[in-house]
Amino acid sequence: MGRIKQQLIKRTTKKLLQEYKDDFRVEFNENKKSVEKHTNVSNKKIRNAIAGHITRLMRRNEEE
Repeated sequence: MGRIKQQLIKRTTKKLLQEYKDDFRVEFNENKKSVEKHTNVSNKKIRNAIAGHITRLMRRNEEE
């Protein structure tokens, strides 16, 4: 079983992917910079969690 993500992270990730899908890639560090650019999340841990979740979803979509 995997870790359960917080609703804030899931909701923010979904919103960012709907609005800025072309700005995100399968590279975590690039996604981290894009999340910082498109949101006002000041907490480093939350920003990294959002970027990680986006990275995971982008990698999953690439495999399909």
